[in-house]
Amino acid sequence: MRLTSSGRRYATFAFGDLTVTSLRDGHVDMPPTRLRDKNGHPLAELPDTVPLVGGNLRLSVNAFLITNGTAAVLIDTGASNAWHSTMGSFLDALEEAGIDRGDITDVAITHNHEDHVGGLIAPDGSEAFPELRRVWIGVGDTAVFTGRLEPVRNRVVPITGKVAINDWVTAVPTPGHTPGHTVYEVSSSAGRLLVWGDTVHVPSLQFAQPDVSWELDGAQPQARKARTALLEQLTRPRYFVAGAHLDSPGVGHVTRKGTGYALEYLAPSLA
Repeated sequence: MRLTSSGRRYATFAFGDLTVTSLRDGHVDMPPTRLRDKNGHPLAELPDTVPLVGGNLRLSVNAFLITNGTAAVLIDTGASNAWHSTMGSFLDALEEAGIDRGDITDVAITHNHEDHVGGLIAPDGSEAFPELRRVWIGVGDTAVFTGRLEPVRNRVVPITGKVAINDWVTAVPTPGHTPGHTVYEVSSSAGRLLVWGDTVHVPSLQFAQPDVSWELDGAQPQARKARTALLEQLTRPRYFVAGAHLDSPGVGHVTRKGTGYALEYLAPSLA
């Protein structure tokens, strides 16, 4: 996988016969007290290697468009105007990358939190993707499609197990962060890419210490188990990762390091 172009809010990678575009929706600042040790208690000490901004953890918010040149799958959508004002740049990122949102017919959601699903509706209240046909999401998370998201409810496709969305994207349920949390495995002639949603929130800490969890993980032991299994899978040759909260553009590859893992980004930060 190699970087082919980038801007303030996007980065595009050639991935064999596919193209992967990372789209930056913005960021959200969260207190370090949201981190949990393996017993579910607030983390006693934050390593010096974890950067803080005004005393908070700064989490990038990314979405990813995968295309083979004729069809596209968008994985996550950012928050639009549904949450913090530091997010909501997703549609600007699409425009900067030269992507027509009318070309997006399939949206695959990793889970039901606002910074992943909120961008289905544009800030003006219209549907963000006028040609939308299907919204894929884990069956445990489908209750989110009410109120503001009600307009797209009739196009929701619940994911009940491992299922192929098309010839090159497969949905893999990984419950823990939420009941319906789903990873999308992308297969190309150059290898495999796991677009893993909220498997990791704080990359400067959770690769080295994968036992550290996040307060908002609905089932922390289950989320921890899923994270460890995915990290181990990613150490295989020709595997890559794309994460919603990895430092934008959020694409890299994983190696083992000591008792944990390390992430090597494939492109400089967009922050």
